[in-house]
This record gives sequence, C-alpha cells and structure tokens, in this order.
Amino acid sequence: MVAIDLGSNTIRMIEYDCDKKEVLNSFEKIVKTADKLVDSGVISDETIDRIVKAIEEAKEKLNFTDVVAVTTEALRQAKNKDEVLKIVKEKTGVEFKIISPEEEAYYTTIATEEVIAKRYRYKNMFLVDIGGGSTELILKNKKELISESFQIGIVTISPKHKSIEALEYGIKKDVKPFKDFINFIKASYMPDIFVASSGTPTTIAALKIGLDYETYDPQKVNGVVLEIKDLDFWLNELLKMERSKREKLVGVGRGDLIVSGIMIFKEIFLMSGFKRCIVSDNGVREGVAIDYCKNRKKNLL
Repeated sequence: MVAIDLGSNTIRMIEYDCDKKEVLNSFEKIVKTADKLVDSGVISDETIDRIVKAIEEAKEKLNFTDVVAVTTEALRQAKNKDEVLKIVKEKTGVEFKIISPEEEAYYTTIATEEVIAKRYRYKNMFLVDIGGGSTELILKNKKELISESFQIGIVTISPKHKSIEALEYGIKKDVKPFKDFINFIKASYMPDIFVASSGTPTTIAALKIGLDYETYDPQKVNGVVLEIKDLDFWLNELLKMERSKREKLVGVGRGDLIVSGIMIFKEIFLMSGFKRCIVSDNGVREGVAIDYCKNRKKNLL
C-alpha cells in the first residue's frame, strides 16, 4: 500500500508492505502547499499544479494500487480546501482526507514509537512535531496520548519577518503558548525521554552525521541524539552560507525555512529542560501505513 502525507511544505509518501512491516520505497518532494496562504487564505492554482505533478511523478516509482492519503494544517486553514481536493482527485485519482490535529498527533506518535521503542526504554515520552503550518506537542505513555496543536509552523511564520533578528524575536513571542502545555506535562507526567520528528530535527541530525539532502538516509538518522549546542552550531553555519550552498545541504526551497525551524526547535528544547533529544525520521506517512495495516489485519480475522 502507499501512504501519503501532504504537509504544508512537503508531500511525503511510502510504499509499505503490511505483511513484512517494512518500507519498500519512498518519495518526497517540496510542493510549498502553504505558499502565500497566510496572505491570501487560499491555495493557489500553481500550488495545486505542483501537488499534481508530484503525485504523477511518484506514480512512476511507487505502486499506487492501495492508497491512503492525508493532509494537514495548510488544507485545514485553506478557504478553498474542498475545491483543491476535488481538483487533485480528478487529475490524479488520489482522494485526500483532511485529518484533525489529534489524528495527526496519533499517526506521528505510533510511527515514532516504532523507532524509539527498539532503542530505548521509557515510561513517558515527550514528542514534538514541527511542521510547515503547525506544531504538535505530545505526551505519550502506555495508557494515554495527550496532545496540543499550535498554528505555528516554519512555512507560515517565515514570511512574517524580514530579518533574522525580527524572526528570532517573533518566534520567541509566538511560542510562548507552548510553555503552559510543557509545564503541565512536566508537572503531571515527568517525561523521561524527549523525541523530535519532522524535517527540522531530521535535517540537523543528518548534517551532524555528515549527510546532506542528496545523501540523506532515514535509517542512519533514526535515533541520532541532538543537543542544543548542535542547533546553535548549525544555525550559525547555515546563516553564514550563500543560499545555493545552504539549499544543497538542506534541499531546494528549504534554505530559509530551516532557520525558522531551528529557532522554534531550540525554544521547545529550552522549555523542556532536557539536555538531549532523540530524532525520529518516522512521521505521519509511516503512521498512516501502520494504522492501515493494523485495521486490515483486524478485518481479515
């Protein structure tokens, strides 16, 4: 089966074998779903074209027999969401479901647990997913999944600020609501492990171990440990680079966004009180695949 996650910046897909519980192939492309969404409130025709082209390109690589496709914050916000999804279905045959923040947190969590549980023992996991249009903060243990979604993401926050100084100040101000949730889970659950999913943490993890956008390997990135000093180092390094060199490392169209992502990530890191964070490449698309396979197995029994 193929699981698709259309995010606010990137469309990510995997072909997954339910019986073997393994990823057979993957595809991702930057489509800038939330481009100009903050100003216009709608997803443009150009953006729709990019999404359609990405799906058609993926069909050359993945087997689209069984497809489950979800989309998140950009489509949740877009005034023309119904029209966008109708056009995409007509042109590609793929029907997307707009999932809630709670569903997004669920998929991210079950996918992340697949990675983390193999490497670590823990009682209460604090998980952060810094997306293009929103950030999910999650507490997960054996009995509960508690999450809160904030409409602060790397794609939507970057255009608001014209300088690095303004961006840093704006992020510090905008992420203040995170603190109440983080303080609540620290006081009530005392998390013993801090995990981060999504593009910013995985990119920094890749850079830390000597990979770039072209050589990126999810298996090598899974389980990499980051500290705040890693964020500071790579933020400074990336800011010193020309855009072309920066985008060679992190991907075309992500050169400025990664800066916002690191700044958001650092603020969460500081609020958490943790000294280290474990990175998971697994995210929504893997969670969608795992959930689909579990439900299929139940239906067969």
